[in-house]
This record gives sequence, structure tokens and C-alpha cells, in this order.
Amino acid sequence: MSSWIRWHGPAMARLWGFCWLVVGFWRAALACPTSCKCSASRIWCSDPSPGIVAFPRLEPNSVDPENITEIFIANQKRLEIINEDDVEAYVGLRNLTIVDSGLKFVAHKAFLKNSNLQHINFTRNKLTSLSRKHFRHLDLSELILVGNPFTCSCDIMWIKTLQEAKSSPDTQDLYCLNESSKNIPLANLQIPNCGLPSANLAAPNLTVEEGKSITLSCSVAGDPVPNMYWDVGNLVSKHMNETSHTQGSLRITNISSDDSGKQISCVAENLVGEDQDSVNLTVHFAPTITFLESPTSDHHWCIPFTVKGNPKPALQWFYNGAILNESKYICTKIHVTNHTEYHGCLQLDNPTHMNNGDYTLIAKNEYGKDEKQISAHFMGWPGIDDGANPNYPDVIYEDYGTAANDIGDTTNRSNEIPSTDVTDKTGREHLSVYAVVVIASVVGFCLLVMLFLLKLARHSKFGMKDFSWFGFGKVKSRQGVGPASVISNDDDSASPLHHISNGSNTPSSSEGGPDAVIIGMTKIPVIENPQYFGITNSQLKPDTWPRGSPKTA
Repeated sequence: MSSWIRWHGPAMARLWGFCWLVVGFWRAALACPTSCKCSASRIWCSDPSPGIVAFPRLEPNSVDPENITEIFIANQKRLEIINEDDVEAYVGLRNLTIVDSGLKFVAHKAFLKNSNLQHINFTRNKLTSLSRKHFRHLDLSELILVGNPFTCSCDIMWIKTLQEAKSSPDTQDLYCLNESSKNIPLANLQIPNCGLPSANLAAPNLTVEEGKSITLSCSVAGDPVPNMYWDVGNLVSKHMNETSHTQGSLRITNISSDDSGKQISCVAENLVGEDQDSVNLTVHFAPTITFLESPTSDHHWCIPFTVKGNPKPALQWFYNGAILNESKYICTKIHVTNHTEYHGCLQLDNPTHMNNGDYTLIAKNEYGKDEKQISAHFMGWPGIDDGANPNYPDVIYEDYGTAANDIGDTTNRSNEIPSTDVTDKTGREHLSVYAVVVIASVVGFCLLVMLFLLKLARHSKFGMKDFSWFGFGKVKSRQGVGPASVISNDDDSASPLHHISNGSNTPSSSEGGPDAVIIGMTKIPVIENPQYFGITNSQLKPDTWPRGSPKTA
């Protein structure tokens, strides 16, 4: 039981994995041709006996041929031909080596489906001719042809041209046999009437408005006479070509904006090589806002958009119907430019509920304009749950000044749309509020002071006469009056000075001069004001004189 548990787990999984690996190798071995060995990514055939007669092919239901990246063949004297369908199954093939074998012929379309091929080695075979058409669609980094008995002809002049174009110190030592069976270095080979062709594209101004049509003309020349064809890549617009010997034309109708920036080439090709003349197509079209989404938060808040247009469109943002003047706190950023397509966002730095509202983007150039709108909600109002107030304010931060964005001018230069200066409006409103508050405070304070004084006067024991303390009258000195004259009214008890002077503790009458009023322990000089008090000398009562002072009539 313990042994079963020991094998029922990771050990058992490893055992099953090993078994499947063995089975895989066994199946691959069964699928391999005789004299070859196969793995999941490689085929090599180097055993000369019994050897192979045809290019090695894997059996059906064996290792997937698409996973084969390398094929190595050596010492196979009976292998003479590579047919068009021999290699097509190995679409992932990168390295092909056939050395010391009997290879004599390679079909023109043998490598048509092997676009991943990078290294080809045909060293020491029996090739007498090799066309460049086999390899013109491949991006080869290495082609080794040493040790083949090439025949000196125009068919192999492309190899010489290829060697000269590389100008590498590792140039191959290639030879060809002339009519006298003499080896001639390929670098010295001269063949009359065998040269590179030329192509000349006569194109008008290829700046065209969307929806229009255009015709291109091309002429080719060379010896041998070249073939001519058009390379339009992945042109979207409808097109058709006409070719007659060395002349040709290409007509493009109803040109699409998607074709702006694409290259169109006229190609001339013969045995020696090829030449081409190319032009770039420029399409002008009205802007289109292809993408505008709600704000997203990253390092900054961003309202993402994508705009297409050529010439480059000017962008203008509107906030709740008014032109949005950009500043360092809110501005347009273009992050990616793809010829006529611009990807960017309206970037907002720490927006609040004051920035909630409708944002409209307008893209305009000389061919037209487009606009789209989204509603942005950054946060709820203070004290209210987020999203509870759908009525957004019509103002934004005061410090959002004016600045131009990366793709167009965002300042107000249009007479078609009324502009509202949000910043000045907000500043004036705040200043008016402050002024009203200050004025109301001052008026309220003055009213409170007046009410306090009126109430104090109404409840005072002395009535309004008490306000003589504040200098509402003058007391004039009178000759013949004793050392301290005292003001009196008809009612003795109504005079505050009378009550004050009759205090129990009074200083000496000799202090303070003859005309003084005793207030507490201090004598203060006073002057009588008869107009205010309405009194005469006869109304002065004797008991108000200081003691020891003479009485005068």
C-alpha cells in the first residue's frame, strides 16, 4: 500500500511524461524517410546509404511540419531536384542546407510559401544556373553558392550584382564555366546586352482630396527587356492597371482617406535584377472624431479621444456650451501620432465637482469639421453622495487661463460661436459678494450701536441731561461767585454735578482754583453755560457753595 502511494503522485506524473516523450520520438522516427532523423523541429539526412532520392517529407499524422525550422541534407548524391510542392509544408522553415549532394535544379516557386527563410546553403552541388525569381520575395541574410559549376550566362549575372551590392569582406569565391570550359571568376564576368533595368514613374501631384480619382503613368527600359508591374501594397481604394510592353498606367478611383501616406511603386524586372520608382500618396479629408470616452483617472484625469484629419485639424474644447480656455491645469495632450490619426486626451489636474459637466470636442480644418460630446463626472458635491446631483454648475476654476494645445489653437478666434469668459465672470461675482457682505456688516454694527445708546438714554436716572458730560454745553464762570461755582437747575436733584460735589469726602477748597467742580476726590475747573442750563445767579442755592466762602448778592 505504501509503495502504491509513493508512486501515485509526482513520480507517476513524471513516468507518464517520459512515456509520452518516448512515444513521440517513436512516432517521429516512424514518419521520417529512410537515411534521415527527425525531431519536433529539425530534420537531418546525412547517411549516404541507402540515401534519399527526393526532398524529405514527413508522413501524415506525424510531427507537425509547420514546427520544423531546420532541414540539413548532406552526402545525398541522388537528390537532384527541389519541386514546387516539396518545401511548401514547412512554412516555419528558417535554415535550409543542402551540401555535397547532387542538386541540379530548383523550381521557380519552390520557396513561395517559405517566407521565414533566412539562411540557404547550396555549397558543392551541381547547379549550372539559378534564377533570382526563386529568392526575390525572401529577406535572406545568407545565400551560399560556393562550389557549383555555373555556366557563364546572363542568368547568373544577378549573383554578381548581389555580391557587389553587399560589399562585404566575406565575399564568396564564385566561378563560372565559359564556352571553353574555363573557370572565370564571377566578379570579372562581362555579358553583352545584360544589365539592370530602369523604371520611371511620371506622376502628377499626388496630393488629392478624398473621393477624387488619379492616374499614374510609368515607363521601363533595359536589356534584356524587363517586365513591368505595379506594387500598390494594401491599397484600399479601387484601382486598375493597363500595361503594354514598356509602358503602363494605374488609375485609382474614389480615393479613400485610409490610403493617405501609402506608397505606390512601378517595378521593372529582368534576369539581372530589378529597379523601381515610387511615390507617396497624400489624401486630404475633413476631420473625424473616431473615439471620445468618459474621463479616466491615472496620474491625471484624462478625457481620451482619437481624431483623424488631413491637413492636421485644430482642436477646440467647450465646457457646458462655452469655450474652454486651456491652461497648465487643463490642456490637450497628443500622445501618439500615426500620419493622419491623433491619439490624445484632455488632461485635467485634480478636478473637483466644479468641473463636472458636458465637454464638447470640435475638430476643424479647411475641408470640414466634426464634433462630439461627453458628460464628465469627477466627484460629488460636498456633503452629497457621489452622483446625487446631476445639475452641474456652469463655472470652472478661476485659474484656468488661456493656452494653445499641441495640435491646434484653443483660443477664441471664431465669430460663429459666442465666447464666454468664465474666469472674469467668476471673479466679478466673488468681488460683488465680498462687497455686499462688508457693507451689510458695517450697517448692522452702526444700527446696534445706535439702539444701545437710545436704550441707555431712555433708562438713565438723569435723562438727556447726562449728555452734558460729552460736552453738549458750556459752563461760563461768573464774577462774584465763590471759589467753586456749581451748576444747578430748578430741581437740585437733577444736576449730576450737584450730587457729585456733595460727596462726603471732599478735598480742601483751596485746591484746584476758584472755579472748579469737585468730582470724587478731584476738583475739575468748569465754565457755566447759561444758554444750556437756563439759570441765573439768583438760582444758585447757598447750600451749594463751599464752606467758608463769602456769599454775594
